[in-house]
Amino acid sequence: MEPSNNTQISRFLLLGLAKEAELQPLIFGLFLSMYLITVFGNLLIILAVSSDSHLHTPMYFFLSNLSFVDICFTSTAIPKMLWNIQTQCKGITYEGCITQVYFYILFADLDDILLSVMAYDRYVAICHPLHYTVIMSPHLCGLLVLISWVLIALHSLLHSLMVLRLSFCPEIQMPHFFCELSQLVQLASSDNFLNNIVMYFAAVLMGVGPFAGILCSYSKIVSCICKITSAQGRHKTFSTCVSHLSVVFLFYFTALGVFLSSAATHNSHSSTIASVMYTVVTPMLNPFIYSLRNRDIKEGLKRLYWMPSIRPIMLVLWIA
Repeated sequence: MEPSNNTQISRFLLLGLAKEAELQPLIFGLFLSMYLITVFGNLLIILAVSSDSHLHTPMYFFLSNLSFVDICFTSTAIPKMLWNIQTQCKGITYEGCITQVYFYILFADLDDILLSVMAYDRYVAICHPLHYTVIMSPHLCGLLVLISWVLIALHSLLHSLMVLRLSFCPEIQMPHFFCELSQLVQLASSDNFLNNIVMYFAAVLMGVGPFAGILCSYSKIVSCICKITSAQGRHKTFSTCVSHLSVVFLFYFTALGVFLSSAATHNSHSSTIASVMYTVVTPMLNPFIYSLRNRDIKEGLKRLYWMPSIRPIMLVLWIA
């Protein structure tokens, strides 16, 4: 088939997780359940933080932003996947695919940056407790989130514009359940060398940079905790970081699993299966990690449940 200019592309075909028709209802039910749990769980965190004055602190401000990003992150891929299974149509338009690439990169990288910002917040809280409220002022917190959104939006726009320069065949099959950037670039019929260079450079920059910031913050936190003479004091101080550390390890290990699976096996199906952990499972587990390990969130959820204006919403969420 002769390659054509990208303006003539009609659609991409997303092959999904399995070709067997009998597995589609099972996949639909499983992913719908995980998606609803992700949305409702993260929404509860946002409602608890926004409605409880006790949680109006930098730590929970960043947590509510992380929950919002997780909802958006999962929503970039799963609803379209569920729609395709329900309608038995695997197609996605060229414009829809580019849009999905843009928002997937946007929210994935925002997750990464917010985890780094939250690590810095824990560093200031533990290592400079007397100056915490001055350093982590509402102005700085808002500025950090705003800068993160602007920088990542531009970074995501760069990748999307780079894809627009590529040419594709009129109808191509993508062995994935969403438009994943690296696979999209490899399926191009035109020269993708520059795209690969930009993509891998950005992956190293956005992956190693924030992770190095997290390691730096926690190395100073551990050093500070070791100076505490009381064992109970050390345990209490470190317990404030357990939830965040759990989310960091879950996020980076699943992302690393996707990368290693793709690089080691060169099997697109293996990479697709591995990306489920990164795209669906991690955002679903984050609310449970924070609510189960965090007493303040537990109390906030209890107070949220007994609020007259919120309780009907809570009941609907629990029933759903």
